[in-house]
Amino acid sequence: MASLLPFAVAAAFCWFAGSWIAAVGRKGVGCGVYLFGVFAVAVCVGTLWFDLGRPPLRTLGETRLWYALLLPAVSCGVAFRWKLVWPLYYGAAMAVLFLGINWWKPDAFDKTLMPALQSPWFVPHVVVYILAYAFLTASAFGAVRYFLSGENALATSDRAVWIGVSFLTMGLLFGALWAKEAWGHYWTWDPKETWAFLTWAVYLGYIHLRLRHQEARRAGAVFLLLAVGVLAVCWFGVNYLPSAQSSVHTYTE
Repeated sequence: MASLLPFAVAAAFCWFAGSWIAAVGRKGVGCGVYLFGVFAVAVCVGTLWFDLGRPPLRTLGETRLWYALLLPAVSCGVAFRWKLVWPLYYGAAMAVLFLGINWWKPDAFDKTLMPALQSPWFVPHVVVYILAYAFLTASAFGAVRYFLSGENALATSDRAVWIGVSFLTMGLLFGALWAKEAWGHYWTWDPKETWAFLTWAVYLGYIHLRLRHQEARRAGAVFLLLAVGVLAVCWFGVNYLPSAQSSVHTYTE
């Protein structure tokens, strides 16, 4: 994807400049600069959508691009809403990493969509899931912050988990309706579906832990880091499982 580099460089500059401006006490201006980076990636996504003539959501690389768009937006929203700075740095670093992966390993973009993807459920299902992943990654940032600085960031993580699980639930429902339309079954325990359900259940487990044991901060932080590992397997790790090679959910690169 040759056109990615200028957008990525512009976005990275805005994200880190905005983070620094927020850190020196001008949070409003910093968040504004930060959002220019989000806009740069949005333009990249829009340009790719126009060039392909389809939603750029089919391959793993395309979902990485959406993640690099939505994660900084979520991080900025969290930082602005709860008057924090550190989510800006964390979100910028993760987004730049994913943009770097896409630049290093570009997709062989194909303009066609298989019949099952030519569904009105395609875009909302995938976008809602990536948005859920963004919020749940932001919750993991709170666990990292806790271990690095001792700061009690889990209260922010809890809010992000509640929002993320809400989007996960929507994604599961959209996926079931899409599966019924495309393959005639709401649920088949395909490897991708199994890991999606497991991810949802793990984050419900975290919510249960925090509701019952608010004082167990270390356990909560460890739980979040393990949970984001399960999420990573669901998103892209499951593609490498032998049982997933014939899965209809395996991304094509």
